[in-house]
Amino acid sequence: MTQIGIVIVTYNSQSEIGPCLDSARATDAEIVVIDNASRDATVAEATRRGVRVIANATNRGFAAAANQGFAVLQQPYVLLLNPDTVVVSDLEPLRAACNLPGAAGAGGCLLDAKGHPQIGFMVRRLPTPASLCLEALLLNRLFPNQPVNRRYRALDLDYGVRQPVEQPAGAFLMIRRAVWEELGGFDEGFAPLWFEDVDFCRRALDRGYSLYYAPDAVAKHTGGHSIPRIPVGMRPIYWYGNLLRYSARHFRPLPFRMVCLAVVTGSFLRLAEEVVVHGSLKSLAAHGKVLRLAGRCLVAGWHE
Repeated sequence: MTQIGIVIVTYNSQSEIGPCLDSARATDAEIVVIDNASRDATVAEATRRGVRVIANATNRGFAAAANQGFAVLQQPYVLLLNPDTVVVSDLEPLRAACNLPGAAGAGGCLLDAKGHPQIGFMVRRLPTPASLCLEALLLNRLFPNQPVNRRYRALDLDYGVRQPVEQPAGAFLMIRRAVWEELGGFDEGFAPLWFEDVDFCRRALDRGYSLYYAPDAVAKHTGGHSIPRIPVGMRPIYWYGNLLRYSARHFRPLPFRMVCLAVVTGSFLRLAEEVVVHGSLKSLAAHGKVLRLAGRCLVAGWHE
């Protein structure tokens, strides 16, 4: 039996899943596709390539689907692979990094459509209250070279060498099964997406494990294919809601409330941007829900 399994979570991924699976099958790993109730031909495309497919009747979210995939595979190393990713190297550099003393997992080098490394995405440092405040206030976007954002997006790393990192991207991330089981996998409360992989990395590091970046493991990554499938009005709710969930879990009460205040302010700014720049009120209801959630957290803390 091969030592490596691959979990691919799909959601309306018909256009992407074929090339992804063709590249994954070339690695000789055991593959399982967990489909979150796609309405297109994703399941047919995956089934046609002879891999195991589990088709969920509802969209369970990325975290729950990834946990499903781990549960049905038996390999000691499992690669989380986004459907908009095409593996172009051997997976041995990831497995070798996972075998380093104290390692929990390893991510590789992700290339964009032009063949450029996706610096700022493929490896990040864990978010701090300051970095999430600046993210919520749009300041990281307006001033990308300021020190907090440079540190958060790991713009100072030498991406030519293998090294310990804090947060390799979940799009191309190999994890040791033993560590996954010890930590209980992804927290399915981060639904349907965003911050589940960040939370997992934080919990692994808090347990004393290490995570690695392995530059010799390479994949092409289109990026963000599932986000346009999410209704525009729901995106702020999912992103801000999971940002607040992460902050409540990992920050002290005062820094958490600073993040809440930044989310309240940022929601107003994003809503103003949509109205003034785009002439749209589509997200008015969504931002209203975000404001109410962040306001409650500011006053009373996080409640499930």
